[in-house]
Amino acid sequence: MTPLNNNTCRGNWGTLLLPINADESIDFSRLSTQIDLLIAAGVDGIYSNGTAGEFHTQTEIEFDQINQILAEKCNAANMPFQIGVSHLVPAITLDRITRTKFLEPSAYQVILPDWVALTDVEAEQFFIKLAEVADTVPLVLYNPPHAKRVLSAASYANLFKKIPSLISVKLLDGDDKWYNEMKPLATRAAIFVPGHHLATGVHQGVAQGAYSNVACINPKAAQQWWQLINDDIDEALKVEAAIQSFFTAYIVPYAKAGYSNPALDKLLATTGNWAPIGTRLRWPYQWISEDDVSAVRKGAEHYLPAWFFQPIQ
Repeated sequence: MTPLNNNTCRGNWGTLLLPINADESIDFSRLSTQIDLLIAAGVDGIYSNGTAGEFHTQTEIEFDQINQILAEKCNAANMPFQIGVSHLVPAITLDRITRTKFLEPSAYQVILPDWVALTDVEAEQFFIKLAEVADTVPLVLYNPPHAKRVLSAASYANLFKKIPSLISVKLLDGDDKWYNEMKPLATRAAIFVPGHHLATGVHQGVAQGAYSNVACINPKAAQQWWQLINDDIDEALKVEAAIQSFFTAYIVPYAKAGYSNPALDKLLATTGNWAPIGTRLRWPYQWISEDDVSAVRKGAEHYLPAWFFQPIQ
């Protein structure tokens, strides 16, 4: 695939969610079907091994299998894709880049090493080495709130200046003050915000896209919402308000009960029922029972536009 840059890295990106069998194995047949459906939905891109992709539970053999399937299908369909090479061990992140370059991803998504928090100087050195090995493939920083080190706007600015191949950052947005601090950076890198805040992020003049939890509900509908954001922001903000009302009523209670983000995203996907994913997580993480899906789906049908439940094909 053609490498992305800070202008072409944009839009509604769908995440791979791992279908897990009762014996803890990954169901690669269901994973393959999921990729086909994401491509059919016309999302702007697909990425592997984010938090919702449970990269933190995979062996290296599984990592290779997942990304081989993703690359083959996306390259055949001319679908941009990012390989998540995140690992808390920097040497493993580097090795994952080295051995997957032949797959020709559009970008690599990485986290900062996540046991001892990096200083700004150490973060810069980390990215210098990754960029050297990745060569023509650009980098995307995934810096969520639960990271050991959540960078400031000034730290992001320094990295974007020093590392030209760092084209994007995926993070949690904030209030108006946060948006004002980040706005100058939006001309230097693609800022991606949470899916359920995407209309606000675009309206604030900062966000260029989302690695989208809304796409977990229905990637085709999320893509149409992205188009609406670009065509009619006022109407798109109304849709966002409905999405957030649904999240507040039906998803946030599970987060408060201690369920992880992968558990929430798999609940959303099973609620949308667009792909054979299921709610099961890998050991030792707790998942939400599929017995809960019916009630959540009724809530989604109440709060969200009917097009969130349209078929992909």
